[in-house]
Amino acid sequence: MAFEFGMFHEFQRTAGMTEEEAFSISFEQVDAAERWGLDAMWLAEIHVAPERSVCSAPLTLASAIAARTKRIKIGTGVQVLPLCHPLRLAEEVATVDQISHGRLIFGVGRSGFPRTYEAYGVPYGESRERFAETLEILKRAWTEDSFSYNGKYYSFDNVRLTPKPYQKPWPEIRIAANSADTFPAIAKLGHGVFVAVRLGTLEELEPNITAYRNAWKEAGHPGEGKVFLRAPVYVAETDKAAREEPEESIMYFYRYLGERLEDSATRSGVRAVEDRAARGQRLQNITYDEALREKLIVGSPERVADRLTELKEKLGLDGILCEMNCGTKIPHQRVMTSLRLLCEKVSPRFN
Repeated sequence: MAFEFGMFHEFQRTAGMTEEEAFSISFEQVDAAERWGLDAMWLAEIHVAPERSVCSAPLTLASAIAARTKRIKIGTGVQVLPLCHPLRLAEEVATVDQISHGRLIFGVGRSGFPRTYEAYGVPYGESRERFAETLEILKRAWTEDSFSYNGKYYSFDNVRLTPKPYQKPWPEIRIAANSADTFPAIAKLGHGVFVAVRLGTLEELEPNITAYRNAWKEAGHPGEGKVFLRAPVYVAETDKAAREEPEESIMYFYRYLGERLEDSATRSGVRAVEDRAARGQRLQNITYDEALREKLIVGSPERVADRLTELKEKLGLDGILCEMNCGTKIPHQRVMTSLRLLCEKVSPRFN
């Protein structure tokens, strides 16, 4: 399989922007990605953060993107399973897969932030069990003519769900992993994995990916599994411009994320509280040079292609989800230029 290039989109809403403008600008970027040949558009799921994003209903947006494009794949990055009713979700995912003629990639996760769970009235401490239960129900709903299920959170009796997905047995499922023990668990299930460097560093990914590959082989699955990296990516004509232009936005983002992380360590149901608090502090104090070294992929097309080649070989990556506007403060035209350079000058070196 060729290396997959995707854009990770939060449908950002920057300061002073109306919600209508946020949708309009984001769709302009989506249309450009389709036109310029990007492989995939990834949609975040972000709730109760009006200062940051209007992307609270990713499957609705996926449906709109499916209707206005012909070629690009559309991914959820990620649908937060424990917040969803499994039958409703099974119907909606299958519907989007039908509308898009099989262009949906179903990315799922638990989300590391309890604040949304609190807003939805779901205890964060239940998120692992709810995730596992929901995923199992989805698969059965998509593959069995009728099914019954009796779990801790959900029970169904002789349910017949329609429609079934366009892709058989279901759209490709990829799962987000942050904690070390999640990587082997995802491999055992036989799904691709999303890795990210929001909380850690690029260097820290290697042992987790190795654990994923080993568990994949032990489970007897064919091949080696698939690993996709989500990271901030910014491309400009020169290294200097690429370094300077996104700095304010990216540094704002790490402060914002650090505060959210530190806050989350005080909430119920959270594991590894000290680690969370420490990482939150660390993010609030990180320097731009450290971020460039440990977390970001920025530069001229040549530099970005070289860095991606190095990461692809070192980590065995199958693709990237590029956060093209990390921190929401990069102006629309600069995001468009960065996206165009990615599509026209970086991605051709891989395919």
